Amino acid sequence: MQAEFFALIAAIGWAVNGIFIRKGSRTGNVFAATLLSFIATVIFLWSYLFLTQSVHLVRSEAALYFVLSGLMQPLITRILSYIGVARLGVSRSAPLRNSDPLYAVLIAVIFLQEQPTYLVYLGTALTVGGAWVILSSRDEKGGFRLFDALFPLGAALLAAVSHNLRRFGLLILPNPFVAAAITTTTSLTLFCAYLLISGKIKFCRPERDSFSSFGIAALVSVGAQLFTFAALNKGSVPVVVPLLSTVPLFSILLSFFFIRRLESITGWVVLGAVLTVSGVILITNR
Repeated sequence: MQAEFFALIAAIGWAVNGIFIRKGSRTGNVFAATLLSFIATVIFLWSYLFLTQSVHLVRSEAALYFVLSGLMQPLITRILSYIGVARLGVSRSAPLRNSDPLYAVLIAVIFLQEQPTYLVYLGTALTVGGAWVILSSRDEKGGFRLFDALFPLGAALLAAVSHNLRRFGLLILPNPFVAAAITTTTSLTLFCAYLLISGKIKFCRPERDSFSSFGIAALVSVGAQLFTFAALNKGSVPVVVPLLSTVPLFSILLSFFFIRRLESITGWVVLGAVLTVSGVILITNR
């Protein structure tokens, strides 16, 4: 039950993170939120490794898997997720972002020649149906373009690959602190290089009105990231990923209580979230 507990805590953490990103995005830039999140996580994790004298473990062969994972997640997936939150809102973006188990199954069918059961096909139908319900529930208060949905969906695809790379690495070196430190540092390095080369470093200075929201989001992301790796370390991907995919339910609940003025949470949005989560649970428990 330890893996399940860690995964649920991580899901709640990512939902809280999304709430504060949504609040900060009214006056701030998602690049600033991303940078703050990475810096906070890297400082905490490397400080812990140095204090516990575990830093030598980064020389493990498992580091390669963590680096490869870091090339995709959290850097690109988090940027895409934050853009999705800013454009679609938490309640619509989160269900689409957490459809990554669907992609994991598709990858397995295409490249590993797996034979899905009827539960997989049913889960796929529920996931696609949930996404359709969410996308078709646009209104004036929460309007968006269909193109905006590509951001959370793209994040889900990359996350599906990244989760498996992390799991492979953790099977070699079962240390979530090392795994999270290498993965996040890889993403931070690439992100800083991109900002410097593109000249967009100027966009990473948080506005005064958004700094508190982005700062809280960054601190919450430290714990959420660590609990995610701890869950993958203790349990298999089919067990952990469905529980991580419950973020939409927590997101909708928190949105209703804390950012109701920014979010348009209709019955259709709730139905879409329930269908999506139900679908990914069926898929990953085939």
